[in-house]
Amino acid sequence: MAGTREKFATQIDRDVLAAIRRIAKEEGRQLQSIMEEALRAHVDQRSKARAWPHVMTAYRSSLQRYAALYEKLAK
Repeated sequence: MAGTREKFATQIDRDVLAAIRRIAKEEGRQLQSIMEEALRAHVDQRSKARAWPHVMTAYRSSLQRYAALYEKLAK
């Protein structure tokens, strides 16, 4: 996913930034590298956490059809 880099500015909690700087120093890496790694991990996690549309369609259909059974099983 390497590509053209783009600068941006943001704000972050002071303690979080201090922790990120400490990690970068301990690992001998640039702050930019740590931030990019963290952002990539967050994007990957978010993309995997979302249910696929066909799965949600099947779930809704099943819930509609078997709602009474699911209620009994839950008790």
